[in-house]
Amino acid sequence: MANELSYWVALTQFPKIGPVRFNKLLNYFPDIAGAWRASFSELKKAGLEENIAEEFIIKRQEIEPDREWQKVEEENLKIITIKDAGYPKLLKEIYNAPYLLYYRGSLHDINNDFTIAVVGTRKISPYGRQVTEEIAARLAQNKITVISGLALGVDALAHLAALNNRGKTLAVLGSGADKNSVYPVANRCLAEKIIAEGGAIISEHPIGTPPLKHHFPARNRIIAGLSLGTLIVEAGEESGALITARCALEQNREVFAVPGNIYSKTSIGPNNLIKMGARAVTSAEDILETLNLENSEIFTANQKILADNPSEEKLLLYLSKEPKHIDELVRETKLNAAETASALTLMEMKGKVKNLGGMNYILAR
Repeated sequence: MANELSYWVALTQFPKIGPVRFNKLLNYFPDIAGAWRASFSELKKAGLEENIAEEFIIKRQEIEPDREWQKVEEENLKIITIKDAGYPKLLKEIYNAPYLLYYRGSLHDINNDFTIAVVGTRKISPYGRQVTEEIAARLAQNKITVISGLALGVDALAHLAALNNRGKTLAVLGSGADKNSVYPVANRCLAEKIIAEGGAIISEHPIGTPPLKHHFPARNRIIAGLSLGTLIVEAGEESGALITARCALEQNREVFAVPGNIYSKTSIGPNNLIKMGARAVTSAEDILETLNLENSEIFTANQKILADNPSEEKLLLYLSKEPKHIDELVRETKLNAAETASALTLMEMKGKVKNLGGMNYILAR
C-alpha cells in the first residue's frame, strides 16, 4: 500500500499542479493521499480549475504512487517536503516555493548555513573566470555555502572554487536529479564531486525529467530563494542569470553585481543591474560586509552544536528549530525511550536543546 509521501511524489508527475495549486489541495484535504483520490467535484471545491481537475483525473490513472516511490528508492534519491522541519527556511519564505524537492547528497544544516548564489553567463571571459574563482573561493573560506545552477561557465567555476577551498556548494537543476538526467552532461562528474564533498544537487522535477527550456526560469527562483543574496558575475542582456537577479529582488533578497568592461556584451547585464541599484562588488568582502557576515566563520563555529557521544549524534540529526516530540525522536533515532530521555536531559543542561514543554524539543542555538 502506498505511503503518504508516495502521493506527494506522484503529484510531481503532473506539472500543471505547481506550488500554487498544490497549496490549495494541501489547505483543503486532510492529506495528499486524499487529494490524489478526490473526485472531480472535490477537486473543484479545493480550488482547481475544471480543465485542470479533468486532466488530473485522466493522468492519475496512468500513475502508480507505489511505483513512483520505488523509483525514488532505486535511484537513491532523497525527498524533502515543504511540511518537513528540515526544509530550507529561506526557500520556504518565497511565494511559489516548491512543495517537494528531490536531492542527492546532504541538506543537513542547510538552515544553519549562510548561503550566497553565484551565477552568470556560460560564455565566460578570462576576466569573468578570474573574478568568479576569486570571489567564490573567498566565500567558501568564510564558511559561506555557494549556490548555483551547475551550468557551464560561471556556475561550474563557482561550484569548483568552493570545492577547491573545502567549502560546501549546492547545485539546483532544471532537470531531474537522478544520475541519468543531470544536465549538462559535461558537468555530471562535477555533480558527483559536489555530493561527495558534503553538498547536494537539488531539483523539484521527478526522475527522468529532461532539461526543457521553461524549467530554467523556474529553477532560478529556487537558486535565489535558497540564498541570502545573489551575485551576478557576467551576463548578457538576455541572460538567464538576470532572471535569478529579478527573482532575488522579488524575494526581497540582496543583489550584487561585478562591474565589467563597458564594451563587452557579457558586462551589459551586471552593469545595468548596478545602474538600477544592485550593489557593485569587487571582492567577496563587499558581500560579507553588506550582509554583516564578516565574522561568519567565527559565528558558524560558535553556533555549531557538537555531539559528545553517539546518542547525541543521532538526536542532532533530527533536531532543528521546529519542535519535535520525544516519541517522534525515539522512532527516528531508534534509541530506546529511556536512553532518549536521558540524552535530551543532559543536552538541555549543556545548553544544546530546549524543552518547550510537553516533551517537545528544539535546538537551543
